[in-house]
Amino acid sequence: MKAKQILDALEQYAPLPLQDSFDNAGLQIGLTEEQEVTGALLCLDVTEDVIDEAVRKGCNLIVAHHPLLFHGLKSITGKTYVERCVVKAIKNGVGIYAAHTNLDNAQGGVNYRIAEKIGLDNIAFLETKQSLMPSGAGVIGVLPEAEDEEPFLNRLKTLFDIKCLRHNALCGRKIRKVALCGGAGGFLLDNAIKQGADAFLTGEMRYHDYFGHDGDLLIAEMGHYESEQYTMDIFEDMLRRHFPELKIEKTSLNTNPIYYL
Repeated sequence: MKAKQILDALEQYAPLPLQDSFDNAGLQIGLTEEQEVTGALLCLDVTEDVIDEAVRKGCNLIVAHHPLLFHGLKSITGKTYVERCVVKAIKNGVGIYAAHTNLDNAQGGVNYRIAEKIGLDNIAFLETKQSLMPSGAGVIGVLPEAEDEEPFLNRLKTLFDIKCLRHNALCGRKIRKVALCGGAGGFLLDNAIKQGADAFLTGEMRYHDYFGHDGDLLIAEMGHYESEQYTMDIFEDMLRRHFPELKIEKTSLNTNPIYYL
């Protein structure tokens, strides 16, 4: 299986033009288009341990959600983990590809997968984007039946293995219409309110954004990693559908850099 075939398939599902202006999705390190891919290791974050795992498992392509390279490097001396990852990947012939906000913004992408896990119906973009294909930021949908706030939050904790779920004051409301955005999605809070959501879920948001909304809707922070962990399943489903013969592995490592006491 040539690298170009795999990258073309990924970009058919999440085209690079869908990424936000600040982003750096796409092929970041190696491989040449005609190079054979021995296997793909799927992950959320690229770390030195993830690259070691790829080498150990015979995978010369890493497909990640978060780009390793966001900004240009002026030197590669090994002082930072990013620099060390670059050196290690090149030394071991491992290519690194990232599908980030282009996958967030794609129909059926990251936010759709979160919504499906929660059990939402009638899923639509929370904020549509101008594009040649359907795309947008965040999604909104409805639960089959209304749920009380506390059981709803506890269900989220179980579904996403959340150690610490932060939320605003509980007001005894029923939760039926749910808006959400994986990762850092606080910028969509106003959209959720305008569309009449009973709850807004995201990976992380700013402290001051909580103020003044207790009467509007339930706000819950799931954790950045926790909210996006099922991104690997999207990669796996897509690649197995297109390339049933390709060796595909999901990382066995939890790359969440945040711990809870």
